[in-house]
Amino acid sequence: MHRQENGVACCAGKGPGYKSPEDAVRNGPRETILYVTCANPDPETGKPDYLATVDVDPSSDTFCQIIHRLLMPSAGDELHHSGWDACSSCHSDSTVARTKLILPALGSSRIYVIDTSAKLKAPKIHKVVEAKDYGSSLDMSAPHTSHCLGSREVMVSTIGNSNGDAQGGFLLLDGTTFEVKSRWQSNDVKLPFGYDFWYQPRHNVMVSTEWGSPNVLKTGFNPDDVSKGLYGTHLNIWNWKEKTLRKRIDMGEEGIMPLEVRFMHNPDSSVGFVGCALSSNIFRIFKNEVDEWDVEKVIDVPSKKVEGWALPDMPGIITDILISMDDRYLYASNWIHGDLRQYDVSDTAHPKLTGQVSETLWCLQHYGVYNTKVFTTLSILNSQVK
Repeated sequence: MHRQENGVACCAGKGPGYKSPEDAVRNGPRETILYVTCANPDPETGKPDYLATVDVDPSSDTFCQIIHRLLMPSAGDELHHSGWDACSSCHSDSTVARTKLILPALGSSRIYVIDTSAKLKAPKIHKVVEAKDYGSSLDMSAPHTSHCLGSREVMVSTIGNSNGDAQGGFLLLDGTTFEVKSRWQSNDVKLPFGYDFWYQPRHNVMVSTEWGSPNVLKTGFNPDDVSKGLYGTHLNIWNWKEKTLRKRIDMGEEGIMPLEVRFMHNPDSSVGFVGCALSSNIFRIFKNEVDEWDVEKVIDVPSKKVEGWALPDMPGIITDILISMDDRYLYASNWIHGDLRQYDVSDTAHPKLTGQVSETLWCLQHYGVYNTKVFTTLSILNSQVK
């Protein structure tokens, strides 16, 4: 889910994004449209996924309505996350614009490049990176998270090898032509699992997380797969400049399925958080007293006793976390429990629950840049929903 503001891209007249998080909070205009990926819940029907344009302008006659659907050319894509082609690292370069939305497809391993420059409310497909363009040559599949880099490249995490078995990796695309360039990580580094990632250049670090293999995920959740070690429990700490793996931190049973990772928006901060879905815990990521990267559990969502579910104790299943632009609040989606939680993280080591909204399956989130709204969607992955 991504946004555009006041009918124009946020980088008009300068480079993309904002010069600082504070600038974004103070000067970021109200969003008027959202782009939301919508996966067909039953691909067997032959109907494709689509990108929805949602009107969120309160003054509009079509407020809170879908005003356009961009259909993908094939069924079975499983659109999931999305990202932009250019970021605030290029803010000072007026020749760079944020005009392309990147849509990785977990199911088909395609990566769609969507052009929003001509018609913001009715974007079009600009390019399709097919699985064959990188799958066999780089031994990758199931692209997930997309981030734009200051080098004018787009980096996409992958969670499988070319056979659909578990393997974490990172794919680099040219940020202008969107041609496949190479792996990001050193060729001798292959992770057991992959999922999300976040980089903090001023600390020369990237942190990546772990889910499971595409082949296992397609069959739905089976508790036995956890005991078989088919889901990840590690945080992976990388040297950003050298593109090498520094260490892996095992969070054990308290950290099963570490999914979304977020650092504070302050680029000087060395603190982040990761939500562990099945364990329903949130860990703080930080530098310890000997200047080494470490983690500690700071939020624990209790399970609920239930009948008729896959397990006798139902965890919250934290599918997404977000941090407000002013770094004051953390928002967590407890998907199965059906609540969205707000924590005050002014003291990052001791978060305090300050708000909670229940009664629906909150899943993926997006935070308004001007610091007053959270937008959320409901679904996660077709096989997991079923």
